[in-house]
Amino acid sequence: MTSQAALIVGAGSGLSAALARALSKRGYKVVLAARNPDKLEQLVEETGALAVACDASDAKSVEALFEKIDQLDETLAVVVYNPSARAQGEFHTLDPDLVKNAIMVTAYGAFLVAQEAVKRMLITGTGMLLFTGASAGVKGFPRSAPFAMGKFALRGLCQSLARELHPKNIHIAHVVIDGGIDGTPQKGRFNEVDGEDNLLDPQQIAETYMHLMDQHRSTWSWEIELRPWVEKF
Repeated sequence: MTSQAALIVGAGSGLSAALARALSKRGYKVVLAARNPDKLEQLVEETGALAVACDASDAKSVEALFEKIDQLDETLAVVVYNPSARAQGEFHTLDPDLVKNAIMVTAYGAFLVAQEAVKRMLITGTGMLLFTGASAGVKGFPRSAPFAMGKFALRGLCQSLARELHPKNIHIAHVVIDGGIDGTPQKGRFNEVDGEDNLLDPQQIAETYMHLMDQHRSTWSWEIELRPWVEKF
């Protein structure tokens, strides 16, 4: 059986690291793409992953990333898209350039990565694309229009891809992360309560991604929501 590769775009600490460990344990050759791959040195040593510099919002950079993957002995089987960007503030004060960047990273980058991945998966006749969404892709919050714009676009992309590609044996899944992830800088944005499990455990999120990968195609999910037990929705 041909060995397989798994690509994680927007790799870093927290969820990406948990996913890298889980995929490595399953025998995948993990490829970690990040703007600054130097920060991944410890994770690379731990998982045997390949770290590649990539700006997901730049078409040439994404093309170069996939060209490097093509040089591997492994077949690309799994792609995870994690990047997002924010531009917060009262709507009339938002910087248009920061808004553009938020949409380019969160949505346009997902399109670029998905397109390159799908080109290859259509040839092999199988594959899995996982996209990390947020509650902002389901409901827009005040002072956060750019993030909502990007995440709504990401969700729409995933829904469209699922309808087009599921019948071609390529599984698309959009994971709505509704709450703060433990161990990441963003966790401070969320109210913390006394007790346990008030933030999403990145290892448990990774386990859910693995479950999505294990689904039989007669019961594929295209979207799933994850939130702590104390999170209001």
